[in-house]
Amino acid sequence: MTCNEFEDIRPYYDQEIPAAMKRIAHSEFFPLLASYVYPGADIEKVRGLIQQFQTIRDFQLEVMRCVIEQIIARSITEFSYSGIEHIDPAKRYLFVSNHRDIMLDSSLWQYILYCNGYETTEITFGSNLMSNPLIIDIGKSNKMFRVERGGNLRDLHRISLHLSEYIRYTLIEKRQSVWIAQRNGRTKDGNDSTDQGIIKMFAMSKPNDKIRALDELNIAPLAISYEWEPCDILKVIELYESKQMKYTKKPGEDLNSILTGIVQPKGKVHIACCPPITSDELQTFDGHTYNDYCKQVAYLIDSRIYEHYRLTPNNYIAYDIRSGQEVYSKFYTLEQKNIFVNSMRQLQKYDTFDTDVLYNIYLGIYANAVVNKVQVMKS
Repeated sequence: MTCNEFEDIRPYYDQEIPAAMKRIAHSEFFPLLASYVYPGADIEKVRGLIQQFQTIRDFQLEVMRCVIEQIIARSITEFSYSGIEHIDPAKRYLFVSNHRDIMLDSSLWQYILYCNGYETTEITFGSNLMSNPLIIDIGKSNKMFRVERGGNLRDLHRISLHLSEYIRYTLIEKRQSVWIAQRNGRTKDGNDSTDQGIIKMFAMSKPNDKIRALDELNIAPLAISYEWEPCDILKVIELYESKQMKYTKKPGEDLNSILTGIVQPKGKVHIACCPPITSDELQTFDGHTYNDYCKQVAYLIDSRIYEHYRLTPNNYIAYDIRSGQEVYSKFYTLEQKNIFVNSMRQLQKYDTFDTDVLYNIYLGIYANAVVNKVQVMKS
């Protein structure tokens, strides 16, 4: 297997960075981007700086690092992480993460890796997000590789196999770790669940040995917890409309979600690197049918994520309001509850919708994390 087989999905090589930087620097959106990443700096000086970058590392260090530091400073009250000791710098991992925000989940993890002296990962990049040349240049300069969305069953099999082969090639041949979400699309209802199909996709590139197929990938689950769910109101409306009819994304909706996720206050944010899935754990499922094997691995990843998910007062408040009880009242104050209830009142402006249904969806986004964590801790 050679790199030429993946020309259609791979990120940029270092030699492609100078041309990409020139295109970014002369984009019509560059002044807006530059003012956010380098507030107060002269736009022409920033334009000149960008065009000096020669490598992916230059771009990630001088641009993406600054982007994340601005996001943390402007919209996160407390950023923390745990479990970095679970990963070995000499190994490469397939980081399988719960997915709450289009951009931030993977970007914050890259920042943690950078701050601890680890090499950053390659990142999955949905083809639906490649809406214009600027986003493509920024994404592919940031180690992002294309994941096709949609297609019929035949296309889906071909796309899945191609992606599986690329992930294995990246980990084993390129010696680069990979970040991928536990399923297609963001979690919108607060239930972080790994799609069994994702596990099957991982194994497709080594079909004759289901244990080694996953063991070689060094799967390490990541649990990311937000005090205030990114795009919570947008997610509520999407879920509500999906219940009424087949939901079709509007033009520019993904870009709006990216920008909303960046600027919306997120409160406390925590990322936990969970212990990687071990050979011994995989071996315990060896006698299972293939479908059940993939199901058990998905459940194992879910269990890790639920166990390490960090609950906040908002999660407990939502659970108590939804259940009509005060089971977790010791974990929050009346003031915190009032703030949460006031935030929920933003939904009142959608007066043509059933407000009770909207409230229930909103509460579920926060409360379901409590339900899932409690179930894991009991098992």
